[in-house]
Amino acid sequence: MRYDEIEIDGVTVMTVHGDIVGDESRRRLVDHVRSLLITDRHQIVLDLSGVKKVDSRGLGELIECYSAAEGLGGAVKLLGVGDRLADLLVITKLVNVFECFETREAALASFAPVAVTAR
Repeated sequence: MRYDEIEIDGVTVMTVHGDIVGDESRRRLVDHVRSLLITDRHQIVLDLSGVKKVDSRGLGELIECYSAAEGLGGAVKLLGVGDRLADLLVITKLVNVFECFETREAALASFAPVAVTAR
């Protein structure tokens, strides 16, 4: 598994290449996300469009990424979730935890500050 990163308007988009399974990912994903968080990059989109397989350990890594970000006041959101992972998120009810987006634009827009109007 390898990653590419790009920062757009203060949001780190991390594209994951390869499967997130058992010993292949072996905590590398969550370690990388933590390294982003400690450098004050708290808004993270994981682009999973290049991921074909995620097993239970890989799902655990995604949960750890989410928890690590939330614990530091940040957020990890998912982009390009494939059908198999989408089914897994529904079955495990994690679809209610992760924000998932089909387009990069929608994922980035989800981090935009909400305008508040004075009354």
